[in-house]
Amino acid sequence: MSFTHWLRHNAESSLLRDAQRRMAEQHHANAPARPRGLAERWWLQVFAPVYRFLPWSLRRVVMQQIPGSHRMGWPAPQYVDPEQID
Repeated sequence: MSFTHWLRHNAESSLLRDAQRRMAEQHHANAPARPRGLAERWWLQVFAPVYRFLPWSLRRVVMQQIPGSHRMGWPAPQYVDPEQID
């Protein structure tokens, strides 16, 4: 797994867990398990809160720098001449 894929995977996972935790607090439900280990703590207690408070324009720049499916655009439409259709 390349570094950028590893980074994207960990970022997505930590942001998802943070969102689940916040929703659980809001709805008085059971929250996900607490982070275990230094790496999990960093992703959940440092990365997720900092990322959440970044302005959208800066988030967009960061996302565009990391390869992934979000960089794939829609295919160009193919024009079909109505006169050529049977």
